[in-house]
Amino acid sequence: MLPWLWLWLWLWLCGCCGTARGLRIHEYLYFQVLSPGDIRYIFTATPAKDFGGVFNTRYDQIHLVPADPPEACGELNNGVFIQDQIALVERGGCSFLSKTRVIQEHGGLAVIIADNAYDNDSFYIEMVQDSSRRTADIPALFLLGRDGYMIRRSLEQHGLPWAVISIPVNVTSIPTYEMMQPPWTFW
Repeated sequence: MLPWLWLWLWLWLCGCCGTARGLRIHEYLYFQVLSPGDIRYIFTATPAKDFGGVFNTRYDQIHLVPADPPEACGELNNGVFIQDQIALVERGGCSFLSKTRVIQEHGGLAVIIADNAYDNDSFYIEMVQDSSRRTADIPALFLLGRDGYMIRRSLEQHGLPWAVISIPVNVTSIPTYEMMQPPWTFW
């Protein structure tokens, strides 16, 4: 690869260039799907910019429950399953903050909002507060559309109501050759 291309890639990944918009490594949060086994990968998510809480606890085995309806803009049909778990929500229909508040009101510990562009495997959306002046206390994370789609598809194929995940995962303690990354996503 040409030296200038390496430099541009590094600047983009670090967010150090005024013309390229990337995220610094400390702005990522990682989680690992433990079950179902066909998506047993470490996924990358980004926290909301100016709302929501932070992970003060590491959850070694917690359910990642897809919201029903997926956009989670109102009452949930499966809200009882989201209580004390983490919800997987799809982007669209209402603000990121509204989705986070719906999950919080149903007793969810956090929300992972996947992009509704199923082919998105590289562009992270910056989730910001809406103009309502409301707040949310639970962590809210943004997940690439391809990752969210693959998780939901696997659950449907296996007839499972949720995945089992560990969150957050400290990837600095995992040797590079052992990191199970989604094969469809460029790291």
